[in-house]
Amino acid sequence: MKVTFLGATHEVTGSCYYLEGAGRKFLVDYGMEQGPDYYENVGLPVPPSELDFVLLTHAHIDHSGNLPILYAKGFRGPVYATEATRNLCDIMLRDSAHIQEFEAEWRNRKGQRAGKEAYVPLYTMADAMGVINQFCGCDYHKDITPAEGIRARFVDAGHLLGSASIEIWITEDGTEKKIVFSGDIGNLDQPLIRDPEYITEADYVVMESTYGDRSHGERPDYTATLAEIIQRTFDRGGNVVIPSFAVGRTQEMLYFIRQIKADGLVQGHDNFKVYVDSPLANEATTIFTEHRYDCFDEEAMELLSKGINPITFPGLLTSVTSDDSKAINEDMDCKVIISASGMCDAGRIKHHLKHNLWNEKNTILFVGYQAVGTLGRSLIEGAEEVKLFQEPIHVAAEICQMPGISGHADVNGLLTWIRSFGTTPKKVFVTHGEDTVTELFAGRLREELSLDAMAPFSGTCYDLLTEEFVRLTEGIRIEKKEKAPGTYKSEKAARAFEKLLAVGRRLLDVIRRNEGGANKDLEKFARDIQSLCDKWDRTE
Repeated sequence: MKVTFLGATHEVTGSCYYLEGAGRKFLVDYGMEQGPDYYENVGLPVPPSELDFVLLTHAHIDHSGNLPILYAKGFRGPVYATEATRNLCDIMLRDSAHIQEFEAEWRNRKGQRAGKEAYVPLYTMADAMGVINQFCGCDYHKDITPAEGIRARFVDAGHLLGSASIEIWITEDGTEKKIVFSGDIGNLDQPLIRDPEYITEADYVVMESTYGDRSHGERPDYTATLAEIIQRTFDRGGNVVIPSFAVGRTQEMLYFIRQIKADGLVQGHDNFKVYVDSPLANEATTIFTEHRYDCFDEEAMELLSKGINPITFPGLLTSVTSDDSKAINEDMDCKVIISASGMCDAGRIKHHLKHNLWNEKNTILFVGYQAVGTLGRSLIEGAEEVKLFQEPIHVAAEICQMPGISGHADVNGLLTWIRSFGTTPKKVFVTHGEDTVTELFAGRLREELSLDAMAPFSGTCYDLLTEEFVRLTEGIRIEKKEKAPGTYKSEKAARAFEKLLAVGRRLLDVIRRNEGGANKDLEKFARDIQSLCDKWDRTE
C-alpha cells in the first residue's frame, strides 16, 4: 500500500500521484507542467497500460492535461471525476490537443524551411477524445468502488466548478487506511461556486500549498475595484484587456461586470462592449450554466430565482472564429477584452497584447496567479519590452492586478482546512507550491499544529501500511543545456518508439484476454500478427 509523488513537488503545476494498493495501480491526477520546470520529475513507475484507473480532482490542465498521453500509451481504464469536471474536461482536453497540434504544425512549417526534423505533438485530438470517452461522472458525497478493496468519495473543494478533494480508503491484508488528497482548496466567498467543504478524519493527507506563505488580505470589493479600472481606462480612451483563465476566472469576471452594468457603476460609457475572445471560455460558460443547480452558491441561486442569469448581460459579445478575434482590434470603441490564456503563454491573448501593450491609454488587468517564467509574470514585474511573435513590443499600457482575487485558499484558508481534521493524521505531505513555499508551509504545520509534515520531492515513495519511506529523494535541479546537433531527430524517434512499445504492451494484453477463444479466431489473430512481424522484422 504505497503512494509515490511524481508531479507538483516543490512546484505549482503538474499534479500527479501514483498509488498501489489492494492489488491495484492507479493515479490521482495526471497534470501538465506549465511554465518553466525547475526540478526533474520521475516518470510513471509502470506502463500506462498497467494502470487500473485514475481519480481526478478537477479539470484544470495542470491536473488533467496529460491524461491524453496516458491514452496514447495504452491506458484504457476509467477516469473517475465529478460530472461537472467530466464536462469541463470534454472541452479543455480537446482544446489542449488542438493547441498541441497547432503548435506542431506551426513549428514544422517554420522548421521545414530551416531544414529541421518534424516536431511531434505531445498528443493528438484522437488521444484526447479517446480518454474523454473513458470518463465516469460521479456525484459529490457518494461512495464509489473503482476496485475491490478501494473506496473513494468526492467532496466539494470550492476551487472550480466540479472541483473536489478526494477521500480514498484502501483495504489490504485486513487493514484499512484512509488517504485524503486536497486537490486545489478554494478561496472563501468566490462568486458562483460554493465554499470548500471540510473533511474531519484521515490517516494521511496530501495537500496543496500554492499560497502557503501569504494571506490574500482583507477581501476587497471586486466589483468596485473593477469598475474603477474600467472607468479610468475608458475616460482616457483606452481598452481594458484581461488575460483570464477560460474556465472559472472568465465566468467570475462576467459575474462582476453584470453587477457593474446593473448598478450603473461606470459613468459616461453606457452599454460598453465586453468581448469574450475564447471559444473555450464560451463553451465553459455554457457548462457553468448547465451545472447551476448542483454547483452554484446561494447568492447565484438567488439571482436565478429572480430570472437573472448571473453571467450574462447586454453588451456581451462572444468571439468564435479567428476572423471574429481579429475584428475586435479593428473596433475603435472603448471596450473590455477578456481572452485566454490567463498567464499569456498561449492563445489569442498574445494577439491582443500585441495590439494594446504599446498604447499608454490601455490597461492590461491581471486577475489570476502568474507563474514564474511566464509572460504574465514578466509584465507584472515591470518588463519594459516583451517579444510577441518574434517582434519586440514596448510596454506603455498601464499594468495592474486585481488584489486578492484567487481561486486558491490563502495560508489562513489552508490552515483552516487542515485544522478541520479532528483526528490528527499520521503524516501530512505538502505539495503543489513553489519550492520554498512548500518547505515554509510544512514547517508551519510542524511548529504550530504539531503535525508530522514534510514536502516530498518527485520520486519519494511512502508505504502507508508500514509507515516508512520506501524511497526518500532529493530534488534534482534542471540545468538548461544547448541542444546538440541531431537532438530534434533523436527526441522524435524516442517518442515514436515509446508509443510503439505502448502499443506492443496493449497487444500483449489483448492476446491474454483472448485466451479460450475459438480456435479459428485465434489462428486468424496469430496470422495477422505474424504478417506484421514479417513486414517489420529488421533482422532479416
